Amino acid sequence: MNVWAIIVILGVLTYLTRFAFLGLVGNRPLPAWFERHLRYTAVSILPALAVPLVVWPDAVGTAPELARLVAAGAALGVAAWRRDAIAGVIAGGLVMVLVAAFQ
Repeated sequence: MNVWAIIVILGVLTYLTRFAFLGLVGNRPLPAWFERHLRYTAVSILPALAVPLVVWPDAVGTAPELARLVAAGAALGVAAWRRDAIAGVIAGGLVMVLVAAFQ
Protein backbone atom coordinates (compact mmCIF):
# COMPACT_ATOMS: atom_id res chain seq x y z
CA MET A 1 0.00 0.00 0.00
CA ASN A 2 2.84 2.40 0.79
CA VAL A 3 4.37 1.89 -2.65
CA TRP A 4 1.10 2.76 -4.39
CA ALA A 5 0.68 5.86 -2.25
CA ILE A 6 4.17 7.01 -3.19
CA ILE A 7 3.50 6.32 -6.88
CA VAL A 8 0.26 8.31 -6.80
CA ILE A 9 1.84 11.22 -4.89
CA LEU A 10 4.80 11.40 -7.27
CA GLY A 11 2.45 11.22 -10.26
CA VAL A 12 0.39 14.12 -8.93
CA LEU A 13 3.51 16.17 -8.18
CA THR A 14 4.89 15.48 -11.65
CA TYR A 15 1.60 16.52 -13.22
CA LEU A 16 1.48 19.73 -11.19
CA THR A 17 5.01 20.76 -12.10
CA ARG A 18 4.35 20.20 -15.78
CA PHE A 19 0.98 21.93 -15.56
CA ALA A 20 2.67 24.96 -14.00
CA PHE A 21 4.64 25.48 -17.22
CA LEU A 22 2.20 24.24 -19.83
CA GLY A 23 -1.17 25.12 -18.35
CA LEU A 24 -0.62 28.24 -16.29
CA VAL A 25 2.14 29.97 -18.24
CA GLY A 26 0.84 28.83 -21.62
CA ASN A 27 1.56 31.40 -24.31
CA ARG A 28 2.88 34.11 -22.03
CA PRO A 29 6.54 35.02 -22.46
CA LEU A 30 8.90 33.99 -19.67
CA PRO A 31 11.47 36.37 -18.21
CA ALA A 32 14.86 36.23 -19.91
CA TRP A 33 16.66 35.14 -16.72
CA PHE A 34 14.25 32.22 -16.33
CA GLU A 35 14.68 31.05 -19.92
CA ARG A 36 18.45 31.21 -19.47
CA HIS A 37 18.20 28.88 -16.46
CA LEU A 38 15.86 26.49 -18.29
CA ARG A 39 18.54 25.90 -20.94
CA TYR A 40 20.64 24.05 -18.36
CA THR A 41 17.89 21.62 -17.35
CA ALA A 42 18.52 19.07 -20.11
CA VAL A 43 22.27 19.23 -19.60
CA SER A 44 21.94 18.47 -15.90
CA ILE A 45 19.64 15.45 -16.20
CA LEU A 46 22.07 13.04 -17.90
CA PRO A 47 24.85 13.51 -15.33
CA ALA A 48 22.31 13.22 -12.53
CA LEU A 49 21.35 9.79 -13.84
CA ALA A 50 24.87 8.54 -14.59
CA VAL A 51 27.00 9.88 -11.72
CA PRO A 52 25.58 7.62 -8.96
CA LEU A 53 26.39 4.52 -11.03
CA VAL A 54 29.98 5.63 -11.53
CA VAL A 55 30.95 7.55 -8.40
CA TRP A 56 28.91 5.76 -5.71
CA PRO A 57 28.20 2.26 -7.06
CA ASP A 58 27.64 0.87 -3.55
CA ALA A 59 24.69 3.23 -3.12
CA VAL A 60 22.90 1.65 -6.07
CA GLY A 61 23.84 -1.92 -5.19
CA THR A 62 26.66 -2.55 -7.65
CA ALA A 63 30.41 -2.82 -7.43
CA PRO A 64 32.95 -0.43 -8.96
CA GLU A 65 33.80 -1.43 -12.53
CA LEU A 66 36.72 -0.34 -14.68
CA ALA A 67 34.49 -0.17 -17.77
CA ARG A 68 32.15 2.37 -16.15
CA LEU A 69 34.97 4.56 -14.91
CA VAL A 70 36.78 4.59 -18.25
CA ALA A 71 33.54 5.14 -20.19
CA ALA A 72 32.54 8.03 -17.93
CA GLY A 73 35.94 9.64 -18.42
CA ALA A 74 35.72 9.20 -22.19
CA ALA A 75 32.19 10.60 -22.30
CA LEU A 76 33.17 13.60 -20.22
CA GLY A 77 36.29 14.23 -22.27
CA VAL A 78 34.57 13.98 -25.65
CA ALA A 79 31.59 16.05 -24.54
CA ALA A 80 33.87 18.80 -23.22
CA TRP A 81 36.16 18.68 -26.26
CA ARG A 82 33.39 18.65 -28.87
CA ARG A 83 30.91 20.67 -26.80
CA ASP A 84 28.32 18.10 -27.78
CA ALA A 85 26.49 15.93 -25.26
CA ILE A 86 25.34 13.42 -27.87
CA ALA A 87 28.92 12.83 -29.02
CA GLY A 88 29.88 12.29 -25.38
CA VAL A 89 27.11 9.74 -24.87
CA ILE A 90 28.08 7.86 -28.02
CA ALA A 91 31.77 7.88 -27.09
CA GLY A 92 31.03 6.70 -23.56
CA GLY A 93 28.83 3.88 -24.84
CA LEU A 94 31.40 2.73 -27.35
CA VAL A 95 34.22 2.83 -24.81
CA MET A 96 32.13 0.91 -22.27
CA VAL A 97 31.34 -1.81 -24.79
CA LEU A 98 34.97 -2.05 -25.90
CA VAL A 99 36.42 -2.13 -22.38
CA ALA A 100 33.81 -4.65 -21.20
CA ALA A 101 34.53 -6.86 -24.22
CA PHE A 102 38.26 -7.00 -23.50
CA GLN A 103 38.02 -7.61 -19.74
